[in-house]
Amino acid sequence: MASVGELLAAGTDRLRAADSQSARLDAELLLADALGTDRTGVLAHPDGLAGDGPAARFAAALERRAAGEPVAYIRGMKEFHGLALAVDARALVPRPETELLVDLALEELADVLGRAPRPAGTPPVTVADAGTGSGAIAVAIAAALRRRGMAGEVEIVASDLSADAAALARENAVAHGVADRIGVAVADLLPPAGEAAGLLRAPERFDIVCANLPYIRTGDLAVLPATVRFEPLDALDGGPDGLDVIRRLLALLPDRLSEGGLALLEIGSDQAEAIGDAAVALLPGWGCEVVVDLAGLPRIARVVPMRRLAHGS
Repeated sequence: MASVGELLAAGTDRLRAADSQSARLDAELLLADALGTDRTGVLAHPDGLAGDGPAARFAAALERRAAGEPVAYIRGMKEFHGLALAVDARALVPRPETELLVDLALEELADVLGRAPRPAGTPPVTVADAGTGSGAIAVAIAAALRRRGMAGEVEIVASDLSADAAALARENAVAHGVADRIGVAVADLLPPAGEAAGLLRAPERFDIVCANLPYIRTGDLAVLPATVRFEPLDALDGGPDGLDVIRRLLALLPDRLSEGGLALLEIGSDQAEAIGDAAVALLPGWGCEVVVDLAGLPRIARVVPMRRLAHGS
């Protein structure tokens, strides 16, 4: 019977031989999952005996990883914004870069909710998560608001064109106890006003529109890491310049974003100029600034209506 340390060493070697760029980390995560513990447990007890069952599960997971399957799909979960989200091939694996979009949305919500007293009967602040995928953005926002005692003031409508992805988003909302604040709809970008989304209905206009839509250029898909071929292609392919789907959402904003509203759109690190040009063409007079991520790379386009600009925000 092999020890934990022996399995970890052999697993790391197996993944290095398969050209994994994160062989040691991947092996630690997969072994922890097979053992029903976490990485700390693996590293703290290298001399412990693993048992035949965990060893067999680990071996099977290693072969899946060696074939290129994302660790998150093998484990069935991914950490995002402090939450453990269920993930599988129905939707993209949430990326750490998207956490910035959640942070910016929470900053805006804190500002909106803190501007003035909100007496009983005040309509909730409405948020859209277009192209929700696993529901990562919507669930992270709702969970953070619940921790801060602000969840009752906000309604989130998450939507995805894929019924499978929408089902996964619902599962994550239920798992994290925020299904009462998130309505999930199967829709292309923003659901029509009045359309049912779970317990909610899509409003005529949203106060905040969030979106992590496909933004990879079609021609770049073939050179992406091997793990990407396991993820839904239509959630990645943004057309010739990567902005086809994002442009369609921009075109909807005059009719669906409130006058004092805000749109937060994730973009590729080389699309800052292109998103600015798209905003100028589709939203004359509106504002569009690009927020950089922790690596200093362009990441989130912050789009605001002309009326909001006139009031200096």
